[in-house]
Amino acid sequence: MANASAVDWKVPQRTTGTVLFCCWLAILAEGYDVGVLGAVLPALAEYKAWDLTPLELGGLGAYALVGMLIGALFIGTLSDIVGRKKMILASMVIFTLTQAGAALAPTPEVFGLFRLLGGLGMGGIIPVAAALTIEYSAPKKRSFNYGVMYSGYSLGIVAAALVALFILPTAGWRWVIAFGAAPIVLLPIIWKLLPESLEYLESKGRRAEAKVLAARLKIADYTPVAVPLSGAGVGDSDPWWKNISIMFSRKYLRSTVFFWISLFCGMVLVYGLNTWLPSIMKQAGYDLGSSLTFLLVFSLASAIGGLVLGRIADKYGQKLILVVFYVLGGLGILLLMFPNNMLVNLIFVAFAGIGSISTSLILTGYIADYYPANIRGTATGWALSFARVGAISGPLIGGWIGNAKLPFEYNFAIFAGIAVVAAGAVALIPKRRIEAPPSMLNGVEPLQEARAKTTTV
Repeated sequence: MANASAVDWKVPQRTTGTVLFCCWLAILAEGYDVGVLGAVLPALAEYKAWDLTPLELGGLGAYALVGMLIGALFIGTLSDIVGRKKMILASMVIFTLTQAGAALAPTPEVFGLFRLLGGLGMGGIIPVAAALTIEYSAPKKRSFNYGVMYSGYSLGIVAAALVALFILPTAGWRWVIAFGAAPIVLLPIIWKLLPESLEYLESKGRRAEAKVLAARLKIADYTPVAVPLSGAGVGDSDPWWKNISIMFSRKYLRSTVFFWISLFCGMVLVYGLNTWLPSIMKQAGYDLGSSLTFLLVFSLASAIGGLVLGRIADKYGQKLILVVFYVLGGLGILLLMFPNNMLVNLIFVAFAGIGSISTSLILTGYIADYYPANIRGTATGWALSFARVGAISGPLIGGWIGNAKLPFEYNFAIFAGIAVVAAGAVALIPKRRIEAPPSMLNGVEPLQEARAKTTTV
């Protein structure tokens, strides 16, 4: 593995920090809304007014994920067409307001509808935040910065578990769901602080605006480029489907296939375990409080693990780290099926969190960094959209096992096998071949060039 050469990175650290902070807030809010269903699922299972079967509970978990599939597909693509900042704000409006609707839902059907609509926004946040984080981060810090930003997702799930621990026993599940609407107050902060993507402005030929924004952000020696950033021939006058066609061109087809397979498996792990872990551990004999503790440790470990994995991925390459930790995560999941004391199981749950959420966030950053700049949102959004089929499958797998009255150990065996498949798919992703002009953000190497030099496994 070769070390990246020094890059004369022009973006001030303060600007990078501002972008990370705004994206972190958005992902934090999304993480709460994703994790809250797993936190309240044991209470919903005992809610007599709805009398839901395990399969129906799994279906409730899938509603938001169907919305996320659609949201990642369209909002990720729209971010490359109308701008990343607008799409982040629109996504937050959607998923915060629909949380309030879900909390007031009189029937499970209405509850599912609001979760479906909220999923549109939840699915749109990740590809847009990924594109902005990659753009405004120095090449040698991209994976780490992405881990910092995406830690908000895991901490959002932690927040859902904590709110459930304190509110659920006294106020009920509706108040836990309703708390997810609170981040609506963050919108003015993000609108004020978050800059638009310079890559987006350049790809649309809006070079004067890009130069003004660069001056406001104090980016030194900024020179607008006169060609599409990807070198792929996609400019402002080209139809939107040209962005999509690049992903399936001969150069990127194999990469796209294996990225999609690995992220699909990663999402099965993330959403299957997020949704069912408290219920599975309750079946294993733990009380509700202890079961929620497993979700808490699962999420907290993944937040810390994302930072650690991001740091070592910048040093040793994303591909190697992903293969190793998907395998370790699968091992942690598998070992949960055996009778262990509480401390040992919490350690295994921590490995499961790192090997599912942490690895999947590094993988998403890898995707955003892999493709040309002007299709970054589209490529990430489409990969995540396909992966949402896996995310939908995760809760349904747990529901099917419960409905079939199979031993709870089946959950761990199946999810561990999926982790191994993810590792295999990552191993088959080919090394990148860079064909790009100099970037507008640094005068030495293209935005993706330095990271490409460090990804040989």
